[in-house]
Amino acid sequence: MKIALAVLLAAAVANVPATAQTAPAIAEDFKPSPLNQPGQQYPQVNSQGYVRFRIAAPDAKAVKVSLGLGGRGGTTLNKAADGAWTGTSEGPLDEGFHYYHLTIDGGTFNDPGTLNFYGSTRWESGIEIPAHDAEFYALKNVPHGQVSQILFPSPSTGTQRRAYVYTPPAYGDHAQERYPVLYLQHGWGEDETAWANQGHANLIMDNLIAAGKARPFIIVMTYGMTNDVRPGSPGGLSSFDIKPFQTVLLDELIPYVDSHFRTLKDQPHRAMAGLSMGGFETKLIAPKNLDTFAYIGLLSGGTVSLDDVKSFPGYREKVKLTFVSYGSRELDPGRATPPGMPRADPRANAQQIKSAGVPSVFYVSPDTGHEFMTWRRSLKEMAPLLFRD
Repeated sequence: MKIALAVLLAAAVANVPATAQTAPAIAEDFKPSPLNQPGQQYPQVNSQGYVRFRIAAPDAKAVKVSLGLGGRGGTTLNKAADGAWTGTSEGPLDEGFHYYHLTIDGGTFNDPGTLNFYGSTRWESGIEIPAHDAEFYALKNVPHGQVSQILFPSPSTGTQRRAYVYTPPAYGDHAQERYPVLYLQHGWGEDETAWANQGHANLIMDNLIAAGKARPFIIVMTYGMTNDVRPGSPGGLSSFDIKPFQTVLLDELIPYVDSHFRTLKDQPHRAMAGLSMGGFETKLIAPKNLDTFAYIGLLSGGTVSLDDVKSFPGYREKVKLTFVSYGSRELDPGRATPPGMPRADPRANAQQIKSAGVPSVFYVSPDTGHEFMTWRRSLKEMAPLLFRD
């Protein structure tokens, strides 16, 4: 499990790729980001993936934009004659979604020009770099499912907890039909809103179902109780106790979903997957509960080795699919690894368990790192493989 944790920690790297020694001229075809507040012209994105910012803070002494998970990387803005602070990112960003925030005279603020998204344990500003393959998560004229909020009792925590549930387009039309369920977890610093808001999970599923590429199924997204554990704090993520969340998931949420939605209430029709920390949670829970889950997905969240398969009784017989994915930049041999931790090879592990007869798929998102474009693409690749009876 230490190896899986090492992969998780090493994966959380900056989302802004290094620029070439001789950078091309910046194209002056900037347009407002798709995530801007209504009527706001900034931030803007150009065809190369550069981002231009404009912040009205006439009394400020210094303004910086921090990009990426945890605010790594940054762009220092310069004050213009009209008192606004402007600047362009030092390099292009990867396609897809990115968190960012402002640092103004030492204080942390969100950009009033754009929408906010929960990440890095706070509501962050968000920006979208249009992707060449954005069609798979685009809002199209196809039948749409619903994302609804549920509040379910949690005796183990003494609270009412929240989850979001995606039901496929035909769910309300066929009162007798029952559906498989994917329990899909967010990453560290995020919450149950992430997969629908940042990930567009509902639109991905709508488009796959409309194209006949995926079986309709329900997706349940709930909070993984991870944000009180800080990677840089004493003990860090290695001190995270999975037992409280496992109790909520297995003893409270799944029974609630099965009693309030038309689910197929058996192991062959239940999956668990997650991105980053959510993948780590999946590996801690699903292989030890193989009478509950038949499909396991780790999206930038660890690896499953042949030793893992051997250590979990019934894994070979009961697991219908082990899906592991990463962004190509996460697999860069030059990426940092925590001192003293061996670096696992998730691609080799996937091939080894596949060769041993365990159904396994390994996917790499091209030209992305530890970011939502990787995980959007991963869901698009994984969903058609689930619940193929």
